[in-house]
Amino acid sequence: MSRILIACVVLMCVASVDAADVPAKPTKPIAAAKPVAKPQASAKPKQEQPWTSGGKYRAHDINRPRPPVVAPPTASTADKAGTPPSDAIVLFDGKQLDAWLLEGRDPKTKQPLTTPANWKIENGYAEIPPRIGGSRSTIVTRREFGACQLHLEWMSPADAKGTGQGRGNSGVLLHGICEVQLLDSYDNDTYPDGQAAAIYSNYPPLVNASRKPGEWQMLDVIFEPAKEFELPQNPNRPLDKLYKQVGERPLRPARITVLHNGLIVQHAEELESTAKKFKLALQDHTNPLRFRNIWIRELKERP
Repeated sequence: MSRILIACVVLMCVASVDAADVPAKPTKPIAAAKPVAKPQASAKPKQEQPWTSGGKYRAHDINRPRPPVVAPPTASTADKAGTPPSDAIVLFDGKQLDAWLLEGRDPKTKQPLTTPANWKIENGYAEIPPRIGGSRSTIVTRREFGACQLHLEWMSPADAKGTGQGRGNSGVLLHGICEVQLLDSYDNDTYPDGQAAAIYSNYPPLVNASRKPGEWQMLDVIFEPAKEFELPQNPNRPLDKLYKQVGERPLRPARITVLHNGLIVQHAEELESTAKKFKLALQDHTNPLRFRNIWIRELKERP
């Protein structure tokens, strides 16, 4: 009996050893639960860019016409005038005054004079000559201009004589519109709407930017004539809502901006004139002012 028990014990031990030698079958990993897909929101329609102020194009329109390339002007020095921009109409280049005539009318025919400008030209400048027999030597352009940017440089006599309006007096005349005053206003008092860079009899300059007599000074004028608009012009144009209506049409008054020696002295000032065109004149007021580097750019409507 004991032998039978011993044999059974031996068999059980062998079986347990054999079972340990058999590799266990790998268990499959439990797959992670898949997330539940959320319903996709419908794509928003592409929004168009807002209309620009002109009402013709939307913002960032790649098909909008490109601005023309213009070579900018070069700066003047005390000894030499700069060069005008490449798109300018040159009215005086330091050599000839072919763009100008003497202002006035023929005493017999009453027609405008066709006499060429008689100012002295030397060293790149033109100088108002002394009056002969009391006749003025104001000069006027042969052609007319509308919206424009005007540039000129002038110098009052170094040996300053006189006071107030009697010292270094001249004027830039936009005929039928206004006069931009030229005067030696360096340490020379006068009525404010008559000093240098004033819109004569209307607007004094914001500041007195005058240089000493005998030094070159710069004047830049930006002029926009009065403009009428038909209503409704463009329902997409935001600015149409801003214009005041006069009668049946909104009217934007004529405006002028002036820079004296690089400083803004008149800022979009409104003018009463409704003239669309003007001839430019340089006034003879008995003082021998000098002028150089006169050019004008015609400002066109945006395409």
